[in-house]
Amino acid sequence: MEDYTKRSIVSESKVPEVTLGFWIIKIAATTLGETGGDTVTMTLNWGYLAGTCLFLAAMIVLVAAQVRTKTFHPALYWATIVASTTFGTTMADFADRSLGIGYTGGSTLLLTCLVLVLGLWYRSEGTISVDSVSTPRVEAFYWAAITFSQTLGTALGDWIADTGDMGYRGGALIFAAGLAVLAALYFWTRVSRVTLFWVAFILTRPLGATVGDFLDKPLDHGGLALSRPLASAVIAAFMVACLLLIPQRAGQHPGNRQVTEQA
Repeated sequence: MEDYTKRSIVSESKVPEVTLGFWIIKIAATTLGETGGDTVTMTLNWGYLAGTCLFLAAMIVLVAAQVRTKTFHPALYWATIVASTTFGTTMADFADRSLGIGYTGGSTLLLTCLVLVLGLWYRSEGTISVDSVSTPRVEAFYWAAITFSQTLGTALGDWIADTGDMGYRGGALIFAAGLAVLAALYFWTRVSRVTLFWVAFILTRPLGATVGDFLDKPLDHGGLALSRPLASAVIAAFMVACLLLIPQRAGQHPGNRQVTEQA
């Protein structure tokens, strides 16, 4: 009876366990956000403001559904990630270009917002670990941090590619190298895993942004000049295949792991 009671209080978070598969799908989602956002704002000629409003509405609906659900649903979770990354693409472009604050100003502003959200989250909960995402308040912090990191990623990717004169290939190589350094720190040091996660989450966004730009930008801008709708469809199909083939399970709360072991 005692063992049953202990096990019954063990609950899982509403976000996926962080594995190699998680990062593969995450990079694909960020690339889809880049090409999908550009498809609406540029190819369909909706403009940055209309595109931002469209994807903001979609993200709000999906986040609300994610908060209301009681358990982890892979399709819903990754649909919300795609919505946030697409909104991040159009929002960053709107801020950088339509508002005229530039890539440097946009990146600085978004980094400040992200640090502020993570700081408030830590002050409120004592942790910013994604394993603790289970209550509406924590989910609000989580999705706010996700959205700012996605938007920051777009601004950083454009800043490195354009302002830094690195081009899209150079930008992709820089962010890939940064992720390789994080992987080395993960396997060979004791640096905080929570810190490494959030830095990696931020860096995968500009990597996806530069890969997306590399796929659909003109040849004279260092891209492959693929059709944005076609590139988006291919990446979406790849994501669906990953969701079907890569096991998806929720991460446990850190405290509950101890309860499970004791039981």
